[in-house]
Order: sequence, then structure tokens, then C-alpha cells
Amino acid sequence: MTSWPEDYSAAWTLAAETSRSGVGLHTGVEATVLLRPTDHPGFHMRLPGMDQPIQLRPDQVRDSPLCTTLDLGSSRVATVEHLLAALAGCGLSHVEIELSGQEVPLLDGSALGWVEAISAAGLVPAATPKPASPQLKQPLLRTRGRSVITATPSERFGVVGIIDFPQAAIGRQHFALELTPKGFVDQIAPARTFGFREQVEQLRDAGLIQGGALDNALVCDGDRWMNPPLRFADEPVRHKLLDLIGDLALVGFPQAQVLVYKGSHGLHTDLAAAL
Repeated sequence: MTSWPEDYSAAWTLAAETSRSGVGLHTGVEATVLLRPTDHPGFHMRLPGMDQPIQLRPDQVRDSPLCTTLDLGSSRVATVEHLLAALAGCGLSHVEIELSGQEVPLLDGSALGWVEAISAAGLVPAATPKPASPQLKQPLLRTRGRSVITATPSERFGVVGIIDFPQAAIGRQHFALELTPKGFVDQIAPARTFGFREQVEQLRDAGLIQGGALDNALVCDGDRWMNPPLRFADEPVRHKLLDLIGDLALVGFPQAQVLVYKGSHGLHTDLAAAL
């Protein structure tokens, strides 16, 4: 059993190298991620052809369809959110990431594979302090259409997710959690990404979800799931919170309660920019 940090106050890095391989959701191309310990604070990524890793920052995030993309100079790397959620959610603050391609593997559509890789390597205290977490003096509110995200000052980082879909298999769901590394691992990390049967061909024709399959994404067909069973009755809203955690990983978890209604990567990025 891995001994996860109690909270997000201390600096942690990996005890050893660890890796995972798989196909990218949108490209369908196989890639490998190697995670290494480092003494440098933050998350640092090395892509093919780079001499040195680049420190990941919130201002590198770009709006892109159905995933979070980072603009790293002349290169772009897609679908980083589940990996970043696992690193930050498990309590890591100092990690070097080496990626063999241009898209992070989807694995099973959740953060569970990354958590298992981190658990296999183990965590040790980092040699240098972690970056400071954002401090709020007053509440923040951002909207996109009918979607809303708020951050309210609090002693601890908590997340509240609310979703509302017309498909009966999903419907209205909500989930709230005061986040800790163990809570993330048990309650959020196993939740898989989901999509809708009627959108599959349209997205594939647009060059997206080329690597999507029934073993790496839940597919909703109106009032039923095409590939049950679910890991949680409310797995979709938990996955939305997984995406939120990944999208906040580069700015740091604020001392706040973050509530998101009908969230999206763009909306999460708006809050990260405000933080």
C-alpha cells in the first residue's frame, strides 16, 4: 500500500523512474511517458528533439477541442489533463516528464494508470520547496454561456462538480470532495472519460478521437451505456472533476472551494488564468 501525503502542503517528488505507454485519444498514435524525479520545483516536459525539458506554466495552455493542449515553443502536446491531474492530485510537486510523441496516452480513459505508475515508483520529499499555492482574497466567478465556475476562499482545497445532460443514462449529477491525495486516488482517479454514440462519427470525420474505443472511454447511447459497468454510479461528474484538477495543476491548487457547473477545459482555463 502506498503511503500518500496527508495534504498538499509539502514538496514531493518520485522515488524512482516510472513509465506508461498507450495510444493518444485524438491521434490514435502510440506514445510512451517516462516520469522522473527532479530537484527542480514544478512539472517539466521534454519532447522529442528537445535538449532540455521545459517548465510547464499556465500561460502555455491553449483552447483545443475536447482536451487540454500545451504550446511548448515550436511544439504542441495534447491531452495532458489526466496525467497532470494524477501528478498534482497524488501530491507530487517536482516531476520531469519525457514524452515520445505529441499526445499523452489515454490509457483506460481515467487517471488510474498514472496513479498506479506513481504508486509503483513511490514518493519521497523533494529537496527544494514547492511553488506557492494561489491565495484568494475574494471570490472569483467565470462563465461561458450557461456554464459557471466559482472559487471561494477556504482553509482547504475542495471541489464541487455539477452536470446536467439530457441523456437519461447521465441526467443530473453532483459530487463534492475536500481534496487530499488519498481522496483523489480513491474517489476521482478511477473515473473514465465519456462520450456519446451519436457524436462518434462526426468527431472522427473531424480528425478527433482516432484512438477512442470502448476500452478507454464510456460511451452513452441515450438511456443506456454501451460498455457497462460503471466504476461509480456518478462516474461522469467525477471525471469532470478529474479534468478540473488536471487543468488547475499548473497554477496550483488554491486555498478555495471550487464549484463548477457544466464545466469545460476552456472554463477551467479561465479560472486558472484568474487565479
